[in-house]
Amino acid sequence: MKRELLFAGFLLVSTTAHAAGKQLLWGDTHLHTTYSSDAYTNNNLTAKPDVAYRYARGMPVVHPYHKARVQIDTPLDFLVVSDHAELLGGMRSIHRDGVDTSDLGIIDSLIAHIAQYVLANAIDKGEGRSLFVSVLPDPDITPREDAQSSLLNSNVSLLPVPQQIEIDTWKSITNYADEYNEPGVFTALVGWEWTSLPAGANLHRVVVSDSSGKVAQSYDPFGSDSSAYPEDLWSWLEETSAATGANFIAIPHNSNISKGYMFDTRSLRGEEMTSEYAQARAKWEPIAEITQIKGDSETHSTLSPDDEFADFENYPYYIQRRWTEYNPQAGDFLRPALRRGLALEQTLGVNPYQMGFIGSTDAHTSLPSAEENNFHGKLATDSIPENKRPLNEDGGRRTSGWAMSASGLAAVWAEENTREAILQAMKRKEVYATTGPRIAVQFFGGNGFVSEDLASADLYGHATARGVAMGGTLPAVLDGAPSFIAYAAKDPVGANLDRLQVVKGWVDEQGQTHERVYNIAWSADRRLSPDGKLPAVENTVDLRSGEVDNRVGAETLSTVWTDPDFDAGQSAFYYLRVLQIPTARHSLLDAIALGLDSAEGFPDTIQERAYTSSIWYRP
Repeated sequence: MKRELLFAGFLLVSTTAHAAGKQLLWGDTHLHTTYSSDAYTNNNLTAKPDVAYRYARGMPVVHPYHKARVQIDTPLDFLVVSDHAELLGGMRSIHRDGVDTSDLGIIDSLIAHIAQYVLANAIDKGEGRSLFVSVLPDPDITPREDAQSSLLNSNVSLLPVPQQIEIDTWKSITNYADEYNEPGVFTALVGWEWTSLPAGANLHRVVVSDSSGKVAQSYDPFGSDSSAYPEDLWSWLEETSAATGANFIAIPHNSNISKGYMFDTRSLRGEEMTSEYAQARAKWEPIAEITQIKGDSETHSTLSPDDEFADFENYPYYIQRRWTEYNPQAGDFLRPALRRGLALEQTLGVNPYQMGFIGSTDAHTSLPSAEENNFHGKLATDSIPENKRPLNEDGGRRTSGWAMSASGLAAVWAEENTREAILQAMKRKEVYATTGPRIAVQFFGGNGFVSEDLASADLYGHATARGVAMGGTLPAVLDGAPSFIAYAAKDPVGANLDRLQVVKGWVDEQGQTHERVYNIAWSADRRLSPDGKLPAVENTVDLRSGEVDNRVGAETLSTVWTDPDFDAGQSAFYYLRVLQIPTARHSLLDAIALGLDSAEGFPDTIQERAYTSSIWYRP
């Protein structure tokens, strides 16, 4: 039986995983094709958006690097092709078609021919990655200094990409979106990536719209070559939305490598945060990407030392020309950002970081693959096991391959599978992330929930009549401590579940923020220790084959939990984290295929997970 039928049947028999009037949709909001310059220079020379949509819908396609037939295990419900706005289609066009220098002067023509030669030589010799690295920023100055200087994008600006190439490429991308969009069946959302990278600080956003491709062709996608500052992107979105009627959101990603700047207490310009700035950020960035191929952005053990599951899929590499030591900071991760938002709200009156969570891939292969056993890598070059090994021939660090994570997926509770409904679900934060498995999750907050509520035939309607769904805010006046309904069902063809955890953050009367992780439901007969810890679930992965034994864990976990430490005078957030039992990581599966004893320093097993958007309380 096909996996999607199994999943549908599982939801039907598990009535608590079904939301009346809402559909659980699975998608990827962050995928690059051959039109992204870094994808092209890393051997995605052929796969345009049509390949991405066909793969997402479950059709077999030809891999752009090794040319084998590949196919997703379970089709997606929606997809955003999010090619970089900067140099859109430029590398591909210059390499394939050359540069028209008829309107250029002698110096500019010479530069154009040199750039064309260097590009062609690098790609033809398989040295496209070295070329890509050569145009990355140096970490010699601070991101604020870089953003304020003329250095930003100065290297890539030497590549003479005529505006008409970018216009034609954008028209092609948006035409493909309209061609493959089928309301009620599969949604192709228009989008792109704004790629601000001052001094190697990842401040990237994916912009998503509910507009048609035809409407999108009335504007040029805003890139960091127009401005490196997020507030300028938000201003552009405001103006363009008013002019076109299109709705937009911007989704921050890879905050884990932002050098502390993604969720800072000041703007990138170095200015004090104002309520106006906070309002703009909250409006245009309602959700953030918590997990993807370049690592997990929930939290880090240096920031959450009491969380035994904090260090998950760490990615300690900045996107820059030279190696510098990784330094995790509070502005890099989403749980500290939620805490910081509570504190900022006390002084600004607005919480700039009241964000929901999604996952997506950021694959540059045109193939949205987040499955450990069917992972095609971030870059086309990394699609074969031999190319994923951790050391280059010169013994240097390899920041792709096995360092990457086979993650993630965006889960959306929407009224229907359409552009408008999906974007509205994202705006109200009724979304969550998984690191790849299709774990069905529901999370509600309210007052007076009891265990009998879990048996409701219409759990969604029952719970939201007395409370709020994930992404919502509890009423200021509660009759006692808030209670929460938590439900999760395993991926129907995946591994069982280990436990459910509520992650709480709050701010005290002195403005200091705190956090705690509560184990609230778990499989098997395990007992909590006095400090609230739970013994680890058994690891059943066979390291010789990569197979997992589902004799441990649970198919579903559910409970009603009431906050035992509630203080009605303290603002707080609560989100649900769901952990699977251990399974084989893609690095182990590659090592087995290569006949190696291990993946040379990379984990053999991981505990995949889901993160819901928070439920907030404010006095």
